[in-house]
Amino acid sequence: MEIDTKNRDFIKRLLIICGVITLIVVAVLVFGYVIDILMLAFAAVLLAVFLRGLADILNDYVKISEAKAVVIIFILLLVFLAGGISLLAPSVAEQGRLLRVEIPRSLENLGEYLSEFGWGRAVLDQLPSTQEIIDKINDASFLSGVGGLFSTTAGMIANFFITILLAVYLAIEPKTYITGFTKLFPKNKRLRVEEVVGEVGETLRWWLIGKFGSMLFIGILTWIGLSIIGVPLALTLGLIAGLLSFIPNFGPILSAIPAILLAFIQSPMTAVYVIGLFSGIQLVESNLVTPWIERQTVELPPALTIFFQLSLAVLVGGLGLVLATPILAGLLIVIQMLYIQDVLGDKDDKKKEVNIQREDAETQIREESESELTD
Repeated sequence: MEIDTKNRDFIKRLLIICGVITLIVVAVLVFGYVIDILMLAFAAVLLAVFLRGLADILNDYVKISEAKAVVIIFILLLVFLAGGISLLAPSVAEQGRLLRVEIPRSLENLGEYLSEFGWGRAVLDQLPSTQEIIDKINDASFLSGVGGLFSTTAGMIANFFITILLAVYLAIEPKTYITGFTKLFPKNKRLRVEEVVGEVGETLRWWLIGKFGSMLFIGILTWIGLSIIGVPLALTLGLIAGLLSFIPNFGPILSAIPAILLAFIQSPMTAVYVIGLFSGIQLVESNLVTPWIERQTVELPPALTIFFQLSLAVLVGGLGLVLATPILAGLLIVIQMLYIQDVLGDKDDKKKEVNIQREDAETQIREESESELTD
C-alpha cells in the first residue's frame, strides 16, 4: 500500500512537471507567432502616449475636452508633416537618388585606398566584394523578421495606418483601456496596478519628449556641420542622423557610415573630419540631452540596453531594435515598483527624500501663515 502511494505521488509530480513544461513550450510558440502583433501594439501605445502628452499641454491653455484636444493635435501634426514633406521631399528625394549612386563609388574608393596597405589587403580578403555588399543592402529589409508584416511595401503602409488608428483610439480614451486592464487583477491590487501603468505612461512620455528634442538637435547640427565641412547631400545625411538617433548606441553608428563614405570620395582627411563631427555631436548629446532624459524618466544601464537591443533585434528584427529602449524603460519601472518596492520592500529613497522635503516645506508655510494670523 505504501509503495502504491509513493508511485501515485511520483506519477502525480511527473504529470505536473510535464504539464508545466508543455505550458511553457506552448507559451513560447504562441509568443513567437504573436510577437510581431505585440510590437505593433507597443508602437501604437508609444504614439498614443506622445499624442496624449501634447494634448495635455494643449489642455493647459485651452479648456476643451480631452478627445477634441487629441484630434486637434493629430491634425496639427499631419499638417506639420505634410508641410515638411512638401518642402523637403524634392531635395531629399534627389539627394537620396544620388546617395544610392555615390555610396557604391565610395566603397570602391575605400577599397582601393585600403589595398595600398598590407593590413588593408588582409582585411579586404576577409570581406565580401563591394557588389555583394550592395546586393545584400538592396535585398535586406530593415524591418524584416517581423512575421512578414513589413516584408512588402503594401504591408508597411497597411501597418503604418493601423498603428496610427490604434494610437488615436488609445489617446482619446486611455482610461477605458486602463480600467479594463486593471480589472484583470484582484480588487485589492487594482489601485497599485493603475499606479504602475500611470508611472510607465509618464516615463514613456518624458522619454519621448527628450528623444524628440535629441533627434532635432542631432539632425540640425549634423546638417550644419556637414555643410560646413563640404560633404555632399548634407540635408539627407542630417535627416538620416536625426531619425536614427531614436535608436541609442547603434543609431549614431549607422547614420555615420554613409556620411563617412561620401566624405571619403573627397579625401581621407575629410572623412576624419566627419568622424570628429559625429563624435563631437554624440559627446555633447550624451552629456546634455541624455542626462536630462534620465532625470525625467529612468536611468538605463548601457550594457543592459545594448543586450536588450540585440536580443529584440534577433527575435523580431529591425523593429525590435527600434523599440527596444522604450520597452526596457517601461520594464524597469514595472520591476522597480512591483518587485523591488512591493515584494522586497525596498522603497525609492529619492522619492522618499522628495516627499520629506515637500512635507517640511508645507509645514514651514503653514507655521508662517499661523504666525502672521497670530500677529
